[in-house]
Amino acid sequence: MDVINVVLADDHVLVRDGIKALLEDQSGVVVIDEASNGKEAIDIVDKNRPHVLIVDIRMPEMNGIEVVGEVKKHYHDVKTLVLSMHDSEEYVIQAIQAGADGYLLKGASKEEFLKALNKVASGGKYFTGDVSAIIMNNFVNGNTSTAVDAKVEVKEDPFKLTKREKQILALVLQLKNNKDIAEELKISKRTAEVHRFNLMKKMDVKNLMELSNKAKEFQLI
Repeated sequence: MDVINVVLADDHVLVRDGIKALLEDQSGVVVIDEASNGKEAIDIVDKNRPHVLIVDIRMPEMNGIEVVGEVKKHYHDVKTLVLSMHDSEEYVIQAIQAGADGYLLKGASKEEFLKALNKVASGGKYFTGDVSAIIMNNFVNGNTSTAVDAKVEVKEDPFKLTKREKQILALVLQLKNNKDIAEELKISKRTAEVHRFNLMKKMDVKNLMELSNKAKEFQLI
């Protein structure tokens, strides 16, 4: 896309002003509207259909996680990037299960923020380092429902992934190649390739897109 149309949703004017000022310095990014609460964010998304909704978690009327869930239910083409000061496991897992395309902490650098925005806008996923650690920890422990709201249905893993396969899945979805996976898990590149092949075969997928979609369908992410 030539221009990324963005909607900001945060109940703090100063935060919105700061993000808007940062983005206005970037070519190819336009902030088309702002919301100060969750319900207003939904109305603006319905009206403008932005490429990306940048949303805080703690907001009046409707919190950011609820907003993400509504956006993903009704506006499939709108990407959602959660920008929060909270790195607690509870918020991270709820946001991911609601369908967030990215989760970034407000203390992130300008460079990381822009990287996350571009990644999410292009259809990818972006989770900051601390958040990725939480995700991986949940995969490894086989616990994808930690502190999740009772209203969220959690499906049982039908693939019976092993501990190692969950580690591989987490890293593959972070777009790590076999060399990166091998270095992170301290295994040989060949072993990483075998585990990756077995994971794809067990989940009956042929590419990263299918893997991501199936992992999301069965709430493995």
